[in-house]
Parts: sequence; structure tokens; C-alpha cells
Amino acid sequence: MLTGCLGFSVVSVAGFSVWAFGGRWLHRELMIFAACTIIFLGLSGLLLFKLLNGQNRLLRFYKIFLPAFFFYAVAWSAAWFVLKFGLGEWLGSLLGSIMFVAVAAWGFGTHRSFAKACAVLFICHSAGYFLGGEFMRSVGQLSKTVELSKSTLTLVGMLGWGAIYGAGFGAGIGCTFHIFQIDAKVNVKPGLPDPLK
Repeated sequence: MLTGCLGFSVVSVAGFSVWAFGGRWLHRELMIFAACTIIFLGLSGLLLFKLLNGQNRLLRFYKIFLPAFFFYAVAWSAAWFVLKFGLGEWLGSLLGSIMFVAVAAWGFGTHRSFAKACAVLFICHSAGYFLGGEFMRSVGQLSKTVELSKSTLTLVGMLGWGAIYGAGFGAGIGCTFHIFQIDAKVNVKPGLPDPLK
């Protein structure tokens, strides 16, 4: 969980930087979401491949993570674009977590602990996302009490949200990968190759 927490926090700050620094140029929410997703997909393997045991970890990580995160992003974005803040965020967190776990379970070749992994990922993702959002709102209110420009506080709030969201989601990803690797080991039949090597 710690590897996922720290690694994905860095990835998330990079992803949120697109929103924080490039939002003026990208203009449309869909373009910002797409650009952030590309950053998340590209950097995650470099910082999270150690979540896997065995050989060829980077390639194997991307084979599982890329489709899992892509379907998570589609589910989350669809809920948010339809329902926006509040219900859209909660539904996006739930559906996105389920999609991520479903695709990851398929990648690991096991569904034994599907409900457990969904619950853990949903809780970790939601905690990171909503605590990060609260951090951003709190930082935004500091403009009345600290001598920093509103744009600087907004930037700190956005990047802080990214770090907190990444820490929560990353912890959930780390736990999910750990759960499915244990399940995949249990499923290995004597005489058959280990799918995790």
C-alpha cells in the first residue's frame, strides 16, 4: 500500500499539473480529462511496477493497469459529466472503482476477492478524492488571511488535491494488486506455470 500511495501520489501531482498549469490552454473539460488520463497512464508503470512480484514487472504492470485505469477513467468521467458535483463524484468513485477492480481481476486471472478489492479501492479512492477536494477548498479560503495571491493559492490547492487523491487511490491500487496476486498464487495448479512470472 505504501508503494502505491507514494508512487501514485507523484503520478497524480503530474496529472493534476495539466489541469493546474494547462487549463487555460486546453479550455474544455473533456480535453483536460483526456490529457490528465494520458499522464496517468504513461507515468504509472514507471513508479508502480514494483507492486508486482516476479519477472518482467513493467510490461506485466502495464498490461493490467492500462486497461484497468482506462475503464476507470471512462466510468468516472461519464458519471461526472452526466451528474457533475456531488452525486456524480460519488457514483463515479463507485463505478470507477468497480471497473478498475473488474479489469484488474481479469488481468490477474482471478475473481476470488472481487468484492473485498472493490470495497478497499472504493474507500481509498473516495477518501483521497474528497479529502483532496476539501484541502483545495480550505486553501482557497486562506486568501483572506495570508499574503499570497489567489492564483498561487489556487495552484497550491490543485496540486495538493492531486497529491492527496493520488495517495488514497494509490493505496487502494497497491492493496488491490496485493490481494489479486495472493489469489492468483492460490489458483495455480500443480505442474502448471505461475501466471505471475
